[in-house]
Amino acid sequence: SKTVELFRKQMNLLAQQLPEYKAVMALYGVGDSLGPQLMAEIGDVRRFAHKGSLTAFAGVNPGANQSGTYEAKSTRSSKRGSPELRKTLFLVMTVLLQNAPPDDPVFQFLDKKRAEGKPYYVYMTAGCNKFLRIYYARVKECLEAFDARQSLAQS
Repeated sequence: SKTVELFRKQMNLLAQQLPEYKAVMALYGVGDSLGPQLMAEIGDVRRFAHKGSLTAFAGVNPGANQSGTYEAKSTRSSKRGSPELRKTLFLVMTVLLQNAPPDDPVFQFLDKKRAEGKPYYVYMTAGCNKFLRIYYARVKECLEAFDARQSLAQS
C-alpha cells in the first residue's frame, strides 16, 4: 500500500544520514527495506564489546549445554534477544538463498551447511550468525574511519 511505501522511503532517508549506511547497503541481500531495518534494530555496533555480543543480542548464537565434563555436541540456538532482528536476518538469508550469489561468503557458508544435510533452522541460524559477524566487522571499521575523519576535521 501507499502508506507502507511512504514509510519505507522515510526510513531509507533517515538511514542515509548515518555514516554506516553505505557499508550496510554494500552487504549482499540487504536492500532499501532490509538495510535500514537492520540498522534500526542493531543500532550503534560500538555498544557491543565484540561480535559475539551482537550475535547473542540477535539470539542466533549457539546455546550452551554443558555440565561438569559433559558437553553436548549439538545445541539449539539461544533465541534470546530481539525477535524482530532475527526475523530481518532470516529475510536477508532468504534473499541470499533465492539469488544464490556464488561469490558471497555468507551464501557459500549457507550452501555448505545445506549440503551437509543440516536442518533448515540450523543452516539459517548459522548463516545469520556469519552475516552478523561480517556486519559487525564492516560497520565497526566504517564507524572508526568516520570517527578518525571527524577528529582530524576538528583539529
